[in-house]
Amino acid sequence: MDIGRRRLLQSAVPALAAGVAPGTGRASAPAARPRLGINLSGVADWNSELPFADMVRMSREWVSQRDGAGWGKGPPLAVDEAGWLKALEPGCHADSALSTIEGGHYPAGTYRVFYDGKGEFEFWGTGRLVSHRGGVGTVEVATPRSGPLWLRVRRTDPADPLRNFRVLRPGFDAKTPPNAFDPAFLERWRGVDCLRFMDWQYTNNSVQQRWAERPLPTDARFTTKGVALEVMIDLANRIGVAPWFCMPHRADDEYVTGFARLVNQRLDPALKIYVEYSNEVWNFMFSQTRFLRDEAQAARITQGEAIARRSLRVFRLWEQVFGGPQRLVRVLPSQAANLGLSEQIVRHQDAYRHADVLAIAPYLPGNIEPTGDLQASRVERWSVEQLLDHLESRSLPAAIASMKAQKAVADRYGLKLVAYEGGQHLVGVLGVENNEAVTRLLHEANAHPRMGGIYERYFEGWEQAGGDLHCHFNSVAGWGKWGSWGLLRNTLEDPRKSPKFMATMRWARKLGQKVNLPG
Repeated sequence: MDIGRRRLLQSAVPALAAGVAPGTGRASAPAARPRLGINLSGVADWNSELPFADMVRMSREWVSQRDGAGWGKGPPLAVDEAGWLKALEPGCHADSALSTIEGGHYPAGTYRVFYDGKGEFEFWGTGRLVSHRGGVGTVEVATPRSGPLWLRVRRTDPADPLRNFRVLRPGFDAKTPPNAFDPAFLERWRGVDCLRFMDWQYTNNSVQQRWAERPLPTDARFTTKGVALEVMIDLANRIGVAPWFCMPHRADDEYVTGFARLVNQRLDPALKIYVEYSNEVWNFMFSQTRFLRDEAQAARITQGEAIARRSLRVFRLWEQVFGGPQRLVRVLPSQAANLGLSEQIVRHQDAYRHADVLAIAPYLPGNIEPTGDLQASRVERWSVEQLLDHLESRSLPAAIASMKAQKAVADRYGLKLVAYEGGQHLVGVLGVENNEAVTRLLHEANAHPRMGGIYERYFEGWEQAGGDLHCHFNSVAGWGKWGSWGLLRNTLEDPRKSPKFMATMRWARKLGQKVNLPG
């Protein structure tokens, strides 16, 4: 349930009248080369993607417990810089959720446990610690569908505390290196053109400012500050895919420069790099937009002009590290339905001259609201066919119209048009997310065979509009009341039974991408 995907229309920058650009003096945008990219789902104990062999990578922060007290009633915990426990008070213990995936869609079988230090620990929920000795143990997970899997530390030696836990899923052994990827995950996305790491970086509402605050490969888990840059680079290198990085909105120059240097040092030099300032800095549900609003007000400029300024600063720092823009795809972000905002951004300080693409999210609109065109009291009585009729006859033309209109803006300024996100956008908002009848209908529509045909026409519309890279939102994620974003609902799902997944991969295959399309 990714609350961050609720795009309330009220949160957007008010639409502005699109001005007519004077002669830009810039050559026309290069010819578009449409292709598929993917937004990877965020790393969390409830996320059903399972990209890592080690369940601890996606585990929840420690919950402090006092024996005999209510849940989470323990004292503040002493943890080291990586997030491992240093000590526990008498009569206390600590719990960490390894998996709370709804429906228990994670593998059953024998899990191998590796750890350093001394103490007493156990597994509860669906797992049972069978044996452990000398830093090695075995856990049997028999019935994942019966609930979550938890790790509990009951005692840890302050002189040699329990740390560096690894809990490897069936099929992995002692030779599996730290932060290893699941081969099935690598194969699933091999052949896409770009991986957008926005959610892996915990971009929305980020508090990172200094380079020293970044996540590290040695962190206990990647659910507190996001996935370490070294790990994201490793993933891009392994499957030969261009990474799309989002710079935290508070990041200072040292942070941005350090980030760029590490990418320059480690990324395959044959790969391009997409660089964007934060994410959706026009969407007021996120702190980055409010941060930029305050900055804009202080400088007496518009929100769009503030977006351009920050973006240009990020671009300049990356160019200094890379000795120019040749390997970079510099992204100017905008809102698909707001042509005026796009004009503001690309024109301020001639931002278009120092960028490569204009990025939008041309979703198939489908917010179900208390009032309006898709009023919940009416939609909840619809059949799935009626909902899909609306998506096909109203939402699809609207999405394609926004693609064409934004392509005209991009063309005027010699920029390519890319989609930083896209796909269906059927979701209840403004309280309708709690309407169970509506949620069931939206899930049924997402799983319906007709959705595959709608996706095919959607991607055809992107091609015909002259769109370039299209990064679908998102990869694998459970469907809930906050939306049905995943092409697949979990890693155990048969992809051949997902019309969205199959239509998306068929489109990529048609474009010449060597994606993994199940037979």
